[in-house]
Amino acid sequence: MIGVFDSGLGGLSVLAAIARALPAADLCYLADSANVPYGERDDAFIRGRALAISQYLVGRGCSLIVVACNTATVAAVAACREHFPEVPVVGIEPGIKPAAASSARRHIAVLATPATARSERLAQLIEDHATGVRVDVEPCPGWATRVETLQLDHPDFVAEARARIEPLLAAGADRIVLGCTHYAFLAPTLNTLIDGRAELVDVADAVARQCVRLAGSEAQGDGRLELFASAHPEQLQAALPTLGLDWLARRMSRPAQEVRV
Repeated sequence: MIGVFDSGLGGLSVLAAIARALPAADLCYLADSANVPYGERDDAFIRGRALAISQYLVGRGCSLIVVACNTATVAAVAACREHFPEVPVVGIEPGIKPAAASSARRHIAVLATPATARSERLAQLIEDHATGVRVDVEPCPGWATRVETLQLDHPDFVAEARARIEPLLAAGADRIVLGCTHYAFLAPTLNTLIDGRAELVDVADAVARQCVRLAGSEAQGDGRLELFASAHPEQLQAALPTLGLDWLARRMSRPAQEVRV
């Protein structure tokens, strides 16, 4: 079984990519809904949650763990790998490398949670993969909460997103990196605002390809999906149709469950 976790709904974008790439794999998704969002939390708190959730998933029989959260990857993926050396742990990081490599104008932007925006890891990714490329990092407080409350195209959000996106486009950015898994569900609204002037860069499919490489026997199962949440599991399941993921629900044999982690 492959275990996937995030602070809330955002990691469902990664789960969907994995499910498409590995249709026979058994999947387990845990949303830490009691503590969402992680983007305004400190690293020590996030690390503690990631370790506890990983322990739960390993206890359920998961032999591959996906940290489907940019903020948790920055704060905790190294600790997860240290604590569970026998289990491959896949993290997710902003797509600085593909964005920089494909930018014709040598100018990219990153939309990120405040925690990711200020992280040393993001700074290192930029140093390693964006030499000679201008990188504008734009913190987007509250955007993950927009997804959690399913306000994907609310007029207030559209106005706020326009205020953040337009200066980046005016400055010449031609690649805009989605630095939080939640933001994948805002892509339709963002693409409307961008109107062909730049390209969004998401890495969910790249994470899925890494899972294909690491899955081994886990690639073959019954194609089952289990959903868990640390609070309000019914909201997690009810969000699937709104997020365009009602097809995932057909892999479930029982409703989403609440767990204490």
